[in-house]
Amino acid sequence: MRNPPDEATTPTSRARALSRISLRVAILAIALGAAIAGVLAVQSGSASDAPHEIAQADAVTEGKQLFQQYCVGCHTIGGGVLVGPDLQGVTERRDRNWLISWIENPEKVRASGDPIAKELDAQFPVPMPNLGLTRAQVEQIVDYLATQTGGGAPAASPVAAALLPGNAEHGKELFIGNARFSAGGSACIACHSAGGVGALGGGQLGPDLTQSVSKFGEAGLDAFLANPPTQTMSAVWSAHPMTPQERADIRAFLTQAAVIGRPANTVLQLALFAVVGAAILLVLAQLIWRKRVRSVRKNMVAAARR
Repeated sequence: MRNPPDEATTPTSRARALSRISLRVAILAIALGAAIAGVLAVQSGSASDAPHEIAQADAVTEGKQLFQQYCVGCHTIGGGVLVGPDLQGVTERRDRNWLISWIENPEKVRASGDPIAKELDAQFPVPMPNLGLTRAQVEQIVDYLATQTGGGAPAASPVAAALLPGNAEHGKELFIGNARFSAGGSACIACHSAGGVGALGGGQLGPDLTQSVSKFGEAGLDAFLANPPTQTMSAVWSAHPMTPQERADIRAFLTQAAVIGRPANTVLQLALFAVVGAAILLVLAQLIWRKRVRSVRKNMVAAARR
């Protein structure tokens, strides 16, 4: 008697088994494809974000360098008020577009009657100068300031260390040019005047510095001399920086100059110089005119005798 066929060996059962296997393979293939697609999408997204992140990091680095070059003479980040306000968290207090406009062209913002500009000018005796920066450079500085919003150590300040004691006499010698700056910078008197440098004073290109210590404060003046923010001063001193001791000596001299002020007899001395100068000019004019008169008379007499 023949045994009934095994169900697993019938054509129908084999077809069903193959169908189940194919379905499982298909499901696995779909899952694997989805996983691969997800990985590729993540990698693609990371790759597309990478250039932006690199560009942003570069902008912050450039902004930090620009800040150190142009801004630390008047500002700190977390170190308190210097010549100008502390800039820690400034991007949270001020609108980004306003900051860019203010740093790029403060004169234009002032001329517009901007209330924030008026408030800052009233609060700080030294007005924000035009640094001659491009729009791109200003944006980099603002990008850097946006990373300095607090919570970390404050940025290094040029006056973080205690101020050195200065020698007022040597500072005066440096100011008037009798002593040379070690880096070869020009004498201050070439552009500036100050009390105690004589009746004729100094140059007129820059402001009188007699009251500069009371205006900036000792720390502010030291920071200003270390990193001059104005275009003219930066162009002159960036390649010939003063040493910390030279800054201290200049600061000591200007502190003394503020106390001494202008000598009371300065006007008298200037008047005396003017009188002597006028007398010399009159004598020279008389000598020249006498020769001319004699020459004219001689010609007239010669003509009459003909």
